[in-house]
Amino acid sequence: MSGHFAACHAPTPLVRSANQLSGVHKADPGRGHMNGLDWSVLIGYFAVMVAIGVWSHKRVDDVSDFFTAGGKMPWWLSGISHHMSGYSAVMFTGYAGIAYTYGVTSFVTWSFPIALGIAIGSKLFAPRINRLRSRLHVASPLEYLKNRYNLPTQQALAWSGMLLKIVDVAAKWAAIATLLSVFTGITLNQGILITGVITGIYCTIGGLWADALTELGQFVIQLLAGVAMFVAVVMKLGDHGGFFGVWDEPALQGHGKPLVGPYGTVFLLAFLFIKLFEYNGGMLNQAQRYMATRNAHEAARSARLSAVLWLVWPLVLFFPMWMSPLLVESQKADGSDSYALMTEQLLPHGLLGLVIVGFFSHTMAMCSSDANAIAAVFTRDVAPVLSKRARGWGQRSGLLAARLTTVVFLGLSMAVATQVDSPTFKDIITVVIKWVAGLMGPIAIPMMLGLLRPFRRSGPTAALTSWGLGLVAFWLVNYPINWNVDGGVPLEYQVSVPLAVSLVLYVLVGCLKPEDTPERLAIIERVNTDGDGDASGAAAAVPAPAGGMDDAVGRSRVGD
Repeated sequence: MSGHFAACHAPTPLVRSANQLSGVHKADPGRGHMNGLDWSVLIGYFAVMVAIGVWSHKRVDDVSDFFTAGGKMPWWLSGISHHMSGYSAVMFTGYAGIAYTYGVTSFVTWSFPIALGIAIGSKLFAPRINRLRSRLHVASPLEYLKNRYNLPTQQALAWSGMLLKIVDVAAKWAAIATLLSVFTGITLNQGILITGVITGIYCTIGGLWADALTELGQFVIQLLAGVAMFVAVVMKLGDHGGFFGVWDEPALQGHGKPLVGPYGTVFLLAFLFIKLFEYNGGMLNQAQRYMATRNAHEAARSARLSAVLWLVWPLVLFFPMWMSPLLVESQKADGSDSYALMTEQLLPHGLLGLVIVGFFSHTMAMCSSDANAIAAVFTRDVAPVLSKRARGWGQRSGLLAARLTTVVFLGLSMAVATQVDSPTFKDIITVVIKWVAGLMGPIAIPMMLGLLRPFRRSGPTAALTSWGLGLVAFWLVNYPINWNVDGGVPLEYQVSVPLAVSLVLYVLVGCLKPEDTPERLAIIERVNTDGDGDASGAAAAVPAPAGGMDDAVGRSRVGD
């Protein structure tokens, strides 16, 4: 499997970030030189995260508070949380390698299309996703699907989304544990245990409030660490022509070109296509940030703030990475250790610890938000179908189930992450990021396009067809076809073709077999009508999960 994956025509951010997971910690197990001050910063950070979780516990009275912050989250906090939950340690490893090798294309083909996609989504998706909570009274991004389509459609998307997230989060644990092992010399499994347990404590007891507040703290930490690194690198540029003249250095040959090597126009368009759906709710955790704001207008504002942050802040983070060929010599062929080498070389103790905390902050933000999203999907969408008792959960029992589900999800993802070096699982870690990008589309298309009036004719047949055949398209283009194409199928096609297939089939089947019943049309109208009747968060007291049996016999309910 990994051999065919590696046969792609050129290195990509997905390949780099996955490859470093199973390589950096082997080659450089004890290179880190953290001292007592750095350890104090790191331990202090972990203590603050736990304290925020304990404080947030007081704000969580029911499942609505746990999953959607009761619809009371300020738009600016939601926007920062949305932004932070889109990062991980891959930024400082895989994409640092891209920046080291190719330069500014790391920004042009990664954070720029994300910013553009979220800006489009601020108009197209954010207000409608918010109205799912305020008007349909749901606490999970997928909960409305049983009425928009039917129960089998909702269950197919819920189960596939949960399974994909377990492996996705496992890769993130492995990435951050790899960085921790580089700097501290502790083992990979110890790193996974430390970060997983601390993340589990604050996000399990504090819910989405704890996630958002810790992400705010993490944003401040990353701001300080990123600026410190930026200033440290700029101060070193005097010997290389200064801030502007440095681009003429031979080591930076071609680094100023926006599209270079494998990162051409097709790659950029494919990435924009994918990120439009992924970062506006296709991966579920970002959808919760839209749901958590008071009304649709504030959800749109939070999305615009996130888009601006994605446009501006990565420039500060990436600039030192673009300059890294002048300052360090990477020990890895893909340059994935270049940023870690620079932090060790340029920053004094204390600031080094702060940058390491920055690595943690991004990954823990993403993992905790994923855990909360999957707990929402399981307790609100899956458990009521599996168990009659779950259909009768009150607020107290529902909240307990939500917390237990969060713990189980984190435990499963950590268990998979510990197998990064085993013969059975190492190939999974190698391709996991590609899987996430490629499989997100078939799940996201029915979920997100189902909100929009132009797709009102697409019902359960269109949704299940686009989901199922999208998965088949992923398997075909990544394995049988890839194996038989000289040099392999380019990665942009491997990850975008499944999304394109799902999109075409969703529209086509909807036209050939329209299923726009009055009940489904009523739901679409409720999430598309301007005005926010429930703007104050009065609808935040989300009822217990609706029973699945009514849907199973073909009856639909429309939110009151």
